Amino acid sequence: MGALDHLSNFCGGSRGVSGHHNHHKKRKQLQTVEIKVKIDCEGCERKVRRALEGMKGVESVDVQRKQSKVTVVGYVEPAKVVSHLVHRTGKQAELWPYIPYGEVAHPYAAGTYDRKAPAGYVRHSEDPRVSQLASAGSAEVRYTTAFSDDNPTACVVM
Repeated sequence: MGALDHLSNFCGGSRGVSGHHNHHKKRKQLQTVEIKVKIDCEGCERKVRRALEGMKGVESVDVQRKQSKVTVVGYVEPAKVVSHLVHRTGKQAELWPYIPYGEVAHPYAAGTYDRKAPAGYVRHSEDPRVSQLASAGSAEVRYTTAFSDDNPTACVVM
């Protein structure tokens, strides 16, 4: 609350009909929500765009048909955007499950590699077994780096 709002509370400016204080709703923050939704044609793209542009709080909608990705910027909640899109279009939608290829230590590990992912992306995984593969002390990493060209102390037999 600003100083003027605080002062108006003392003066009685924010009292309702019943004499109780009106509480301000917490403002939503500007967010970027990325959604994966299958978009086959221009008609599907238009349907998705119109459904999201009509939603309260949405500032902009960017549809990337080849990646099956929709980016929504606005004062919205991610879960509500996905449920609104599913309800209005009847299409399956989920929050964008992929991260750029370079941000993963082992992009071809069982939990991260997804052949349906767009080029340059792998599936984001919170699975502890996948993150264990990235830990320096794990046996898998020691065995895979033992014969690596990037490792200066690697075995030179090969």
